[in-house]
Amino acid sequence: MYLNFKLPFAFALVFLVYTGESQPAVFDVTKFGAKPDSNEDISKALLSAFKEACNSKIPSKVVIPKGIYLMNQVRLEGNCKAPIELQIQATLKAPPNPSQLKKDMEWLTINHIDHFTLSGGGIFDGQGEQGWAQNDCKNSESCGKLPNNLSFNFLTNSIIRDITSLDSKLFHINVLGCKNLTFIGVNIKAPAQSLNTDGIHVARSRGVNITNSEIGTGDDCISIGDGVQQMYITNVTCGPGHGISVGSLGKTPGELPVVGVFVQNCTFIDTDNGVRVKTWPASHNGVVRDLHYEDIIVQNVSNPVVIDQLYCPYNQCKKDLPSQVKISKVSFKNIRGTSRTQDAIQINCSKGVPCEGVEVGDIDITYNGNEGPAKSSCQNVDPSFVGKQNPPVCTSSAESS
Repeated sequence: MYLNFKLPFAFALVFLVYTGESQPAVFDVTKFGAKPDSNEDISKALLSAFKEACNSKIPSKVVIPKGIYLMNQVRLEGNCKAPIELQIQATLKAPPNPSQLKKDMEWLTINHIDHFTLSGGGIFDGQGEQGWAQNDCKNSESCGKLPNNLSFNFLTNSIIRDITSLDSKLFHINVLGCKNLTFIGVNIKAPAQSLNTDGIHVARSRGVNITNSEIGTGDDCISIGDGVQQMYITNVTCGPGHGISVGSLGKTPGELPVVGVFVQNCTFIDTDNGVRVKTWPASHNGVVRDLHYEDIIVQNVSNPVVIDQLYCPYNQCKKDLPSQVKISKVSFKNIRGTSRTQDAIQINCSKGVPCEGVEVGDIDITYNGNEGPAKSSCQNVDPSFVGKQNPPVCTSSAESS
């Protein structure tokens, strides 16, 4: 049965609230000392403007007008007294040298706000090229210690729309502890060689929606960590990058279940993966349930459909011990296009806790090469089928157990 899911009512309600407000009080950072097209850091001006806006008893808007501004690390804290918007019309540039930045702070952090909007068509240029060599987790001890471009923590009923994140030093956008947060018209750009630069990473959040966005980066376009519930991803174009991934999961004790991820009408172009679930072997216990992928286009994608419960990127795992992350109620439907490897479909589940309730239907993926047709592999799973299967999935021509 096809789901034909839509963005939840909560998103429509939040959008109406934001578009229906009366004229807000405006706080222009240039009135607080910010100067466009200069070598002066605008961090203090932005903090001052935001503090006054946050204390406003009527809806407010902090504006960074058009121009190029240098900005060091900034943390904007609620709780604000009324809805607040940060409108970035400008290009903001981070310090290019990682040594100029604190390692315990993101570039721009937004914390503890209800009814927050980030908008304006502006660009957050992380100038990350000097930091990417440090993101080689296989060879660098400093891996993962650089700032993300944007960090949204404990926001509720909020919208991020019409912004661009460019060349982040680490993740472009990190989301933690949010509820009813929607991304619309977000563009993320970084070259394929920008290591560990996930586009949008979400963890321990409920009701996150990502729609009508384009993401091209050097790691997962969207990565989903533990504790995510009811997440909707629609009309997203991914490439370059590593696809849309749930996980990796199971490496850390106490991870919360992932329940309800819906991916629909998305396109993957020249990516390493398409839709993927990844868990570590020899893992801690975990739960992944209700994942649904529908109406997906893959164009020259290396691994279009993947469940990998032996995920071990640097071969530093005990692969003989199974993953203990239980995966159930997963559907892959109407996925079509081309694969640049023969391994078009890989549903390789844990021998310790085999996958349950996996449904595959209307798959039409062809291999671009000359070595033969596209193939599938299946382990520790007994899926059900509807509609077309190209390549055949979990048949006598595919490994199954």
